[in-house]
Amino acid sequence: MSAPAPSTLAIVDAEPLPRQEEVLTDAALAFVAELHRRFTPRRDELLARRAERRAEIARTSTLDFLPETAAIRADDSWKVAPAPAALNDRRVEITGPTDRKMTINALNSGAKVWLADFEDASAPTWENVVLGQLNLASAYTRSIDFTDERTGKSYALRPDAELATVVMRPRGWHLDERHLQVDGRPVPGALVDFGLYFFHNAQRLLDLGKGPYFYLPKTESHLEARLWNEVFVFAQDYVGIPQGTVRATVLIETITAAYEMEEILYELRDHASGLNAGRWDYLFSIVKNFRDGGAKFVLPDRNAVTMTAPFMRAYTELLVRTCHKRGAHAIGGMAAFIPSRRDAEVNKVAFEKVRADKDREAGDGFDGSWVAHPDLVPIAMESFDKVLGDKPNQKDRLREDVDVKAADLIAVDSLEAKPTYAGLVNAVQVGIRYIEAWLRGLGAVAIFNLMEDAATAEISRSQIWQWINAEVVLDNGEQVTADLARKVAAEELAGIRAEIGEEAFAAGNWQQAHDLLLTVSLDEDYADFLTLPAYEQLKG
Repeated sequence: MSAPAPSTLAIVDAEPLPRQEEVLTDAALAFVAELHRRFTPRRDELLARRAERRAEIARTSTLDFLPETAAIRADDSWKVAPAPAALNDRRVEITGPTDRKMTINALNSGAKVWLADFEDASAPTWENVVLGQLNLASAYTRSIDFTDERTGKSYALRPDAELATVVMRPRGWHLDERHLQVDGRPVPGALVDFGLYFFHNAQRLLDLGKGPYFYLPKTESHLEARLWNEVFVFAQDYVGIPQGTVRATVLIETITAAYEMEEILYELRDHASGLNAGRWDYLFSIVKNFRDGGAKFVLPDRNAVTMTAPFMRAYTELLVRTCHKRGAHAIGGMAAFIPSRRDAEVNKVAFEKVRADKDREAGDGFDGSWVAHPDLVPIAMESFDKVLGDKPNQKDRLREDVDVKAADLIAVDSLEAKPTYAGLVNAVQVGIRYIEAWLRGLGAVAIFNLMEDAATAEISRSQIWQWINAEVVLDNGEQVTADLARKVAAEELAGIRAEIGEEAFAAGNWQQAHDLLLTVSLDEDYADFLTLPAYEQLKG
């Protein structure tokens, strides 16, 4: 391949980073520019289509399976491509950002798969975007190591261990990358993350007996899956590797995608690996889409909405049935609990909850599930080992007993739990603490013994917005108003200041996080994603 002309490159607009030249090569920037010119116009059309569909939901307060794709759902003859060997057994997957320490710990964790995250668990500073790519490439050449300056502890890949298979998650279609521009406009973050990773690692991974595997986040329709498929086809031809080498697992974490699971698999069928049942983003999507639907769609405290709630059960069981009908893996949701090495009681509760959650998923037919911490890998592994034994998956369990109607997926009013004052306080606490860390460049944050990411901040601020606009009355008799939210937020900010001290408070982004949370929670015009206004305030 001849050297690309400078005018064909994506333009970097950022301060130089150590070793960035290994990632931002002319050839890689030319590939990203080509992706942008070919696919960003269609991306823009699909984002506009999201707004149109949301307006229709606001008008009708309902959703249904698509009549125009009924033939795809009725045709029992098609299946997705068989899973490659490296993705056939996915019984435990660990998730996390791509900093060096996490990269080493995740690959060493004993999990079958590592979701290497450039999305909700990673604040998109330029350093995180570029050096995360460098860390993955270094891991594949086994040249990565890390020494913690605070503790002096050193980390390295275990030479004799079977490392987790990497499935990389790029940013969603809605986010741009301001530091890379083509023809005077920023490149979508999804194409930056995918493009740099694919260009540098596709052939390298094939040589290792694996391949370029991806998780696709925030998908809202089969048309968006079709666009990804077109990206994959072009990319494989561009670097000269066989069609079907790329494999993608789609997160069904929006309520609209839940009505198009089969169509999404169909669009990606030569490149599809499975579907995943994301929890917090799914609840966030329900609130976002039905936020003006009145009391019928008001969710209680987020921690009161378990996976056994009828509408969540309908969603997960439909996902398992859909995947197995089409030969795809069904991957369960996140165990977000963080074990404590100092508090045995916290540990005991966390382990019990994770075990119950993973036992349920394995019993329901899922082929694997997520954890957020290496200490939880053995617990989840035990749950799936009991069901799977020596089998790599349970795709032979077709779950033909499952019969989910369109209304079942949005039967939010079937919940008995109601919003509480403690739930409002928790939403404010989590929102402020998470946003503050995100503005410092941290996307995965331990808060109150849970690993939180952008999805949990989204559900927190969305519930505050929904409760105010639905005039919810809490368990203590107070109606949720903007003034009440401001009062709770002010008390939380004062509490944080007293807890950490004036110096640490001033050094952080606490006031900024407080203000941003209130902006996205109280503005009449609901921001589609918290990360859009937050990105404008993110340094680096």
